[in-house]
Amino acid sequence: MRKFMLSFAAVLLSLTLTAQNITPVGTSKNWGSVDGISMIGLVQGPSSADTQLQVACVFEYTQNDIHSAQALPANLNGLVHLDDALKGEFTKIRQSGQFKGHSLETILITPLAGSMSAKKLLLIGLGDRNNFSPELMTSVGEVAAREAMRLNVTNFAFASDLKDAGIDSPTALIAGNVVKGIVLANRSETYLKEHQLSHTKKLKKVYLLAGPSFFEVAGGGIQAAIAEVNRK
Repeated sequence: MRKFMLSFAAVLLSLTLTAQNITPVGTSKNWGSVDGISMIGLVQGPSSADTQLQVACVFEYTQNDIHSAQALPANLNGLVHLDDALKGEFTKIRQSGQFKGHSLETILITPLAGSMSAKKLLLIGLGDRNNFSPELMTSVGEVAAREAMRLNVTNFAFASDLKDAGIDSPTALIAGNVVKGIVLANRSETYLKEHQLSHTKKLKKVYLLAGPSFFEVAGGGIQAAIAEVNRK
């Protein structure tokens, strides 16, 4: 009986700790800033973040990939929500080969009014899921920021969507690499402006989306990256 009670108590403790790590949807936190850009964590899906531009990352298409056993459950899966918001067009674009999802490939979509919160949707390819490396996310972050500035927006939301797609990736490292890429792009743009070679608007806010279970871990990676790039 005593062993049972100890085991039961351990289960309750585990459930309590798990619950404590779940951050409510809608939670936001400014993890810090770099070169005047606020890096804001946000627990939200890519179809619901209210920004000028939404960036979502996508692997090369495989049959039923966002609904696979490895992907997050539909109620927590940002890519499923995105597909629902676009009435299945997200899957159709990929399935038909209009967007193949090759590494760093991009396509810009203007969603129907009211279908999602952001005014524009930028998809960035991640290539073959079997060859994915966290280092790629630095380049992905750089592409996202360059495209955002080219579109003359002052804010955008970024969703890596790796776990949604079924990739068990290192959350903190991924988030940190995205920040580093954004900073690289912004510093290049600043150089161009200083030499009268560009006249884009100043990027002010980036919303880095995370699921309820990964918000704090992602935040740690974002803060570490901010500290690193601010020393350079």
